[in-house]
Amino acid sequence: MEQHHGGGTTPVPGEFVHRADPADIIPTGWVPREENRYSVSARWSASHPFFSPVAGDRHDPVLVAETIRQATMLVLHAELGVPVEDQFVMWELNYTADPEGLTVDGPSSDLVAEVSFPALERRAGKVRGLRTSVVLTRDGRLVATGDSTARCTPGPAYRRMRGARMAALGRPVPLIPGVDPVLVGREALRDVVLGPGDRPGRWRLRINTDHPTLFRRPNDHVPGMLLLEAARQAAMLATGSTAYLPVAMELSFSRYVELDDPCWIEAEVLTAPSAPTATVRVTGHQDGTPVFRCTLTSPSREPAVAGLASAARSAY
Repeated sequence: MEQHHGGGTTPVPGEFVHRADPADIIPTGWVPREENRYSVSARWSASHPFFSPVAGDRHDPVLVAETIRQATMLVLHAELGVPVEDQFVMWELNYTADPEGLTVDGPSSDLVAEVSFPALERRAGKVRGLRTSVVLTRDGRLVATGDSTARCTPGPAYRRMRGARMAALGRPVPLIPGVDPVLVGREALRDVVLGPGDRPGRWRLRINTDHPTLFRRPNDHVPGMLLLEAARQAAMLATGSTAYLPVAMELSFSRYVELDDPCWIEAEVLTAPSAPTATVRVTGHQDGTPVFRCTLTSPSREPAVAGLASAARSAY
């Protein structure tokens, strides 16, 4: 992984994107364009063990969300002076992707993420809050657009805020049984993040703290990417389709999801079976309190993909 910046060529540090495994590092470089605007090069591997192709021949759309997350953190640490020790917590993340732009063509795809910051909140000269806008292209063609809101909290302040919850850092979590991997488009049980529920349309979050991608390092709460994967798997179960391709997603968190209390995932299909798209609303609850909401939209069937792609292009 290399970046081209300031006339030199150096690897993109894993700590800049909060990833330890080089295979999980999506950005390959970055270039400042103008104030609060940056161009981040990225690569999607078709052989990644977790973000593997879906729906036959499409890059996993969740890669759009992960690219937004990593590109944002890279710029924050490399260009905006945010220490790598700060806690980066994303509270909202949205994207819309062109299904045709997700087509797999070869062992990897090179992309460019144009990253800008419509809002930057600073305190004592340090970035504390931000809103990010991202336009993702591939060979000059629009692949996706997205945005996110996040906060950066200094390590000591975060530890004070979390208090006794920090005791969960690195502590093993009992692994509950999972649903059949085939039902959620997975081959390995370790990639299943939902366990059986207590009624139709409801499942228990399955937390595997040994998962190399979803738990990239010890954490004191459930990572947001695990919750996004839970939403995608719940949408598959709710629609009965493992070809569910979430080309649009709106995700918001209302509080941290703790590791040591059951979290329940519920899914509701919002569109009719005959509709050209399938929209599913997924919510998470812990201790009777809402913790996150995710709305996902997929083409309902293959003939609808081209039409949805055309609509997506005309919207930008």
